[in-house]
This record gives sequence, C-alpha cells and structure tokens, in this order.
Amino acid sequence: MRLKINRSAWPGSVMLAAAIGIAAPSHATTGTVRVTVAKAGFIVGAGGGKGVLTFRHRAYAFTVQGLSVGLTAGASVNRLVGRAENIHVLSDFAGTYGVIGAGVALVGGVGGVQLRNAKGVTITLDGLKTGIEASANISKVVITLDQSRSTPD
Repeated sequence: MRLKINRSAWPGSVMLAAAIGIAAPSHATTGTVRVTVAKAGFIVGAGGGKGVLTFRHRAYAFTVQGLSVGLTAGASVNRLVGRAENIHVLSDFAGTYGVIGAGVALVGGVGGVQLRNAKGVTITLDGLKTGIEASANISKVVITLDQSRSTPD
C-alpha cells in the first residue's frame, strides 16, 4: 500500500516545524552572590554595602541600600553568600526587593535573608554577622548594578 501525500501540505508543515524551533522558551539562570552589608539601628535600621553577582561567566559589582522597620537594636556587619534565581537578563537583578529576615549576633553569629523583586528574582543569602544586634524586621532593599566595574570571570 502506498501512502498518498498532499503536496500542498508540505509548505505548511515546514513552516510549523520552523516556528516550533524558533519559539523555544527562554530559560532563567541562577547566579551566585557575595555581599557585605553594615547596618545599625534601634526600631528603625539603615544599612548599605557592596557585593558581586557572578552571572553567565562574568562578575558584576553592585551596591545595596536598605531600610528596615521592626525589632532592630544594635549594629552589625554581615558577610553573606548565596544565590540569585530566576534571572533572565542581567537587568532583572537590579531593583527594589522586599525582605523578611531574622537574626541574632552577639559578637559573632549567623544571619540569613531571602529577598524578592517585582521581576521575580529571588536572592537567598546566609552568612556571618559580627557586632551586637538582634533583629526581626521587614525591609526594603535597593540593589544598583555598577557595570563599569564588571569583569570577565
């Protein structure tokens, strides 16, 4: 038995196959993050620092500025490392993040925080705190990329 093929169906089939190949979904990438932040406060806290995002084989410097409201007392320096997930393009990383964090440092301690911005990027950080501080607060953090200081990895 011979299979009969309609010649007019070929152009449509080829176009459909090409469209499926071209319309591949974009995949989000995970980057690594290192940041050092100094903060101080009583009820209302403020802090800032610098860090590096490693994303697609390049290192991108950034600054962090933040304000927290809640239980905050003391001062600390936080050296945190972690990951930034759901980055489609580099510009997704910069912006304002909502933070819910908690930690205690009595001369030396452990801190952790998770941040999320409107573009869907989630940053999870853990690390050491030095100083005397207790905190359980809700914060807003602004991350600004400094692309002039980025370097190949």
